[in-house]
Amino acid sequence: MAAPIMLCDTAGMSNERWLECRMHGPKGDIPYTVGGSDVAAIFGVSPWTTPLELWLIKKGRMKPPKKMNQDQLAMGHMLEPIAAEWYARKSGNHVYQDTGLYQHADHPYALANFDRRFTRASDGEDGILECKSSTYHKADHWADGAIPLYYEMQLRFYLSVADVTHGAFSCIWGNNPENDLAMPEIERDSAKEDMIFERLDEWIWSLENDKPPTMSGVSSSLAMESLARIYGASQPGLPTIEFPRKYERSLRQIAMLQGKVRDCESEIKLYEKEIEAHSVRIAELMKEHEHGILTTTTDKLLIDFVTKRTKRPDSKALKTKYPTVYADVIKESQSRKVKVSVQPI
Repeated sequence: MAAPIMLCDTAGMSNERWLECRMHGPKGDIPYTVGGSDVAAIFGVSPWTTPLELWLIKKGRMKPPKKMNQDQLAMGHMLEPIAAEWYARKSGNHVYQDTGLYQHADHPYALANFDRRFTRASDGEDGILECKSSTYHKADHWADGAIPLYYEMQLRFYLSVADVTHGAFSCIWGNNPENDLAMPEIERDSAKEDMIFERLDEWIWSLENDKPPTMSGVSSSLAMESLARIYGASQPGLPTIEFPRKYERSLRQIAMLQGKVRDCESEIKLYEKEIEAHSVRIAELMKEHEHGILTTTTDKLLIDFVTKRTKRPDSKALKTKYPTVYADVIKESQSRKVKVSVQPI
């Protein structure tokens, strides 16, 4: 390995210009690039983006979708200096900023910006620090030194681009650094690195040769969300697609499972009616009371009869009284769901 090539300094750069540099290099002479956040998507393990969606974006056939959690992303960026500060305090390592955009010495498509760099107090060796933030309900992803796979792949990519051996994370999710901070470390692993770049080389080849990836290996929920972003709403009037026989098994499974869902829904409705019938006498006894109890020799039956209040706009009244306002605030949502019906010939 050789030292990386510094393409430009991103300090003070507009976000638009930074995105241009990341996509094609500062001179615009790199046809296709891969950044650290792309690696997990290319492997199909990203929680946010599928390989096909990323491929279409890299080809210029799709604009990057607007992130729904803009405030959360902004908060994460604001918390980076805090995560870096506590890593420095607790590790004793010297942490510093490096605003360069770097290019891999052997893989020109591989570009990287680093959250922070550090110098180890123990031996003076350099490393890459990734600063992350999380929510409390996802803090267990970092328990006992664990690292989410999509983040580990990102950092291993950075270690290769920077040609350094040591990497670390500083992930925070609360205001108590004793309990709400994880600082797992990794060392460079040539076998894992070779596996990563072998796949990235294939990915670049697929872009150069116009061979889009499939949804194979991607979680079904993410795949459906991604396909909705890629293709958008259905278009009335388009011709009916004739499916090849190889799809028969999947289509019959969908039809069978949808039938089971309908059966379950019918059964649920029957149970709900039975519950309602039994509840009438109980409600008569409860009157205005919220809680009741029946004690037996073996257990206690706790009864709750609490009024729950929800407030939402009366859309019918709003449309009638303020039609202009209604038209301005109405929000359309779209969804598409595969439905299979079996029709005898």
